[in-house]
Amino acid sequence: MPRQLVSTGSPFERVAGYSRAVVDGPWCFVSGTTGYDYAKMEMPEDVAAQTRNALATIEKALAEAGFALADVVRVHYYVTEAAHADIVFPIVGTAFGEIRPAATMLVCGMIKPEMKIEIEVTALKRQ
Repeated sequence: MPRQLVSTGSPFERVAGYSRAVVDGPWCFVSGTTGYDYAKMEMPEDVAAQTRNALATIEKALAEAGFALADVVRVHYYVTEAAHADIVFPIVGTAFGEIRPAATMLVCGMIKPEMKIEIEVTALKRQ
């Protein structure tokens, strides 16, 4: 099975030389995804809206690659403030509550000051 590259059409992908997702065999690796609304190329101010946007972008990339959220086995959350966890957990809990992938959340800096969360997932297609 050849490697498949998935793009959201974001200008960041082209400039930085990466794909939103890469499928290799039964695996799909989704790049770190921030909360941009790619239709408007705007970043919402609050972390809740950014989280919802990131999850929507991830779900779209997974679907284009032939995967679903149910295939996610690993997720990394990167937030700019520990206090964001109380806002983010209920949102990602709704998305992943029954799937329950292995997960890590880290507090760190982002490359743009408006970014408050970045989410990265790995999915495995089961036979």
